[in-house]
Amino acid sequence: MRIQGVVRVVVAVALVPMVLVERSVAWGSDGHKMINRLAAAALPSDVPEFLRSQSALDAMEYYGPEPDRWKGQLEPELSQAGSPEHFMDMEWADMIGVPLPRRRYDFVRALAFAQKSHVEIPLTPEKVGLQPYVTDEYYERIKAAMREYRGLVAAHKDVKPVEAEIVFLCGIMGHFVADGSQPLHATIQYNGWTGENPKGYTTEHRIHAQFESDFVTANVNPAKDIAPLIAKQPVVLADVFEDYVKYLRHSESLVDQTYEFEKAGGFKGAGSVESRAFVDERLAAGATELRDIIYTAWVRSGDPVPQYRNGARTTTTPPGM
Repeated sequence: MRIQGVVRVVVAVALVPMVLVERSVAWGSDGHKMINRLAAAALPSDVPEFLRSQSALDAMEYYGPEPDRWKGQLEPELSQAGSPEHFMDMEWADMIGVPLPRRRYDFVRALAFAQKSHVEIPLTPEKVGLQPYVTDEYYERIKAAMREYRGLVAAHKDVKPVEAEIVFLCGIMGHFVADGSQPLHATIQYNGWTGENPKGYTTEHRIHAQFESDFVTANVNPAKDIAPLIAKQPVVLADVFEDYVKYLRHSESLVDQTYEFEKAGGFKGAGSVESRAFVDERLAAGATELRDIIYTAWVRSGDPVPQYRNGARTTTTPPGM
């Protein structure tokens, strides 16, 4: 049933070129800054102090919108290469089958294979998106940097460069995690409804910015509205990639609700109690997920490291803190 619906959407898109608008950024600058700062502030005390310091909070806030600054006409190659990392249209991604491949290029090959059976749908990374892959790759970068940090501390060496690297990587990853909490970054219906529209949702190309930027800036107080909603206890994720895909799927499940709020005027002015609560919850979900991924990277950075010696695999344990 879902594939048939997607086909109808694609036909509608082909008939209405106006629908092919450029992807909007997620949450706007304010929302990204809120999520990054609140996530870092919610890290537990067993995470190194440098990552919870005032300077780290300030840097995390600054880095929140950074990947959107890379999307501009003056950097066309960078913009084109990076744009798919801000979203994933789950309806199209699922056409390769589930579960999704764990590695970026396996996913790209799976899209190319599925394209043979669905020539009417643009199953390319640029159109489908790469959201979970960029996030998981940044998680692994952070984990590797934290492992290096542990070793340098144990060796009584200078850790300032690696501390700066970790804060930067966490800040950049935070942008993509925040994107994933915005329902319109997990669907083909990302900026105005396309295809069959029995519920009469808006087809104008303004819901995306209205929801995530204008409304957030006008109505959200991060300390008062979002911080209390962040899960109190951090979680060490059993599998970051699988958890993140579930996180995206939950965001996708809220697409209709997002359009219902818009239809009722929920993103105009002060909106309604319900629409404000919805936006607050989505921002808090982004901060919680980001906090937990960073915490998981810290815990897992202490795992034994496989090594090869004379052709045999052995393990070594990173120096303790």
